[in-house]
Amino acid sequence: MIGKVCGTGSCVPAEVWDNQRLAEMVETSDEWIRERTGVARRHIARGEETTVYLASKASMNALENAGMKPEEVELIIAATISPDQIMPSTACEIQKNIGAVNATCFDLNAACTGFLFALNTAQAYLSQGIYKTALIVGAETLSNLTNWKDRSTCILFGDGAGAAVLKAEETGIFAQVTHSDGEKGGVLTCTSRNRIDYENHAAAPETYMQMDGKEVFKFAVSKVPEAIDELLEKAQMDVQQIDHFLLHQANERIIRSVAKRLKQSIDKFPINMEEYGNTSSASIPILLDNLNRAGALEKGDKIIISGFGAGLSYGASLIEWQK
Repeated sequence: MIGKVCGTGSCVPAEVWDNQRLAEMVETSDEWIRERTGVARRHIARGEETTVYLASKASMNALENAGMKPEEVELIIAATISPDQIMPSTACEIQKNIGAVNATCFDLNAACTGFLFALNTAQAYLSQGIYKTALIVGAETLSNLTNWKDRSTCILFGDGAGAAVLKAEETGIFAQVTHSDGEKGGVLTCTSRNRIDYENHAAAPETYMQMDGKEVFKFAVSKVPEAIDELLEKAQMDVQQIDHFLLHQANERIIRSVAKRLKQSIDKFPINMEEYGNTSSASIPILLDNLNRAGALEKGDKIIISGFGAGLSYGASLIEWQK
């Protein structure tokens, strides 16, 4: 059995901060940010636009796109590093909001690799016949974890959610490889917000995202092509057979470097970070939904999805588009 994508959805906050807005907060400029990251705008959550709210909206959009009712969903996996609360889980809150009363629900934390890991986990359940339908969600409100005085990180991140519905079918294509390197975990960190400076009633610096950008860049441009090559060997396919490469939208320079190392046209690597920035686990499903709704994917297209991020973690999965 193979879990095939039969619907996608996304939701982003209404408020948009362009690079000029950030230039009023830290020493930077639109040109500087675009040149180094490819980001021009990011969506910032406000008021009721919590992680659960965005995730629930994206989930309902995905179910509508799939022509399914919430009660048909048997498994919900939510990938997030910015939950609204420790418990109940984001997945259970999604279940409550959308009425997926028959679903088993749990969260998964693999940071920017989260949606990829959620996809692979759902595939494992579907392939064994444990469940027949799954809803996988990547949702983040990273603005709550961002130090808006730190130029090295605040220019990168945004908020949003994306979701995909999978149905188990007898035939299809799926392959995956995943890896983790905990020894390098210190280059991208965020400590629990429970660690509060009680004297000053302020969040400690380590409770914001902190990143060694150079090390993360080196890691991504090296490990992503390695993972894709390993995946292609496992699937016994040639890189030329792949129609689209959907990479985590962290930095345009990373994506262009991966395309160059794989000797593939950048046209095969869709990019939307200009509009959304880095939304961590939400970036790949938002991109997938954008492509689906734009009619950019054709039945039978071979798609490689690749994520990389904190942990450090990375991997790649191969799917065949059947929507």
